[in-house]
Amino acid sequence: MKTLSDQAIGTAHGKIILIGEHSVVYNEPAIALPFPAANVEVRIKAIEGESKIFSSYYNGPLASTPVSLYNLRRTIETICEDLNVDTSGMLITVSSLIPPERGMGSSAAVATALIRALYNFFECSLDNETLLYYIGISEKIAHGNPSGLDARITSGTKPVYFIKSKSPETFDLQVTGYLIAADTGLKGQTREAVQDVAKLLRKSKRKTKLLISSLGSLTAQAKSAIEEDDIAALGGILSKAHRHLSDLSVSNEKLDHLVQTALEQGALGAKLTGSGRGGCMIALAKTFDQAKHIATELMKNGAVETWIHSLGVNTHE
Repeated sequence: MKTLSDQAIGTAHGKIILIGEHSVVYNEPAIALPFPAANVEVRIKAIEGESKIFSSYYNGPLASTPVSLYNLRRTIETICEDLNVDTSGMLITVSSLIPPERGMGSSAAVATALIRALYNFFECSLDNETLLYYIGISEKIAHGNPSGLDARITSGTKPVYFIKSKSPETFDLQVTGYLIAADTGLKGQTREAVQDVAKLLRKSKRKTKLLISSLGSLTAQAKSAIEEDDIAALGGILSKAHRHLSDLSVSNEKLDHLVQTALEQGALGAKLTGSGRGGCMIALAKTFDQAKHIATELMKNGAVETWIHSLGVNTHE
């Protein structure tokens, strides 16, 4: 265990659904990316007495955490029980740059960073299987029946190509370009959006099935474009996917406006990401300067936060 002067640190990052949201519900593929531009850090310092937690939601004793943080409290208690150590004597500080309820994996990322920090604090080795097990405990409390995708992406380093009920497939991300993400400032509406797609499928079965199938095909094309380092093709694929998602009624006026703004400012492609009806959108740029320009214009047009992430090949000063 760390001494009173030491700190243990755990980190994690956000996630972005590049393509395939909603159609993945109907057994089509989707691609999710680790998104280090939005990250989480948890620091644990040894203190005397009962443990305390400091975060943007709550500052106070661990034993008195609100319901919104019960998943973290229970994860801490479970790990301490399993490691046969006391739950007292810790000052836990959570610093997250990932906005909650935006489809960026916030709760899984915080859990990942917390678990890593705890294992560092108690000076125990942590393998990936154990990490995913404890993230699963936290996510089940937070979400009821999580897919496990957020846990895998926020703790991993590679993109994942996944189809429901099949084992996720990781692959390398080596694309010459940049991904911009922008937050609408509105919470995503996952349940409502998923339900409305299901209603649309009952009402207009043929058209909706074609849209869903086409989104699946676009996802496969996106993977090929990534593997071939063809960012122009990838951009076109993302823009087409956004039009399909809009036809499925999961976009909204603000998302459409930000997507259009990005395209008008030179983005190679743009779309909503995640559940829609709020949350975030993404855009592609060839250079870092172009990405900065697009991000600036998105902020001028209603985004409340933007992030820029290199897609693998190039770096900038």
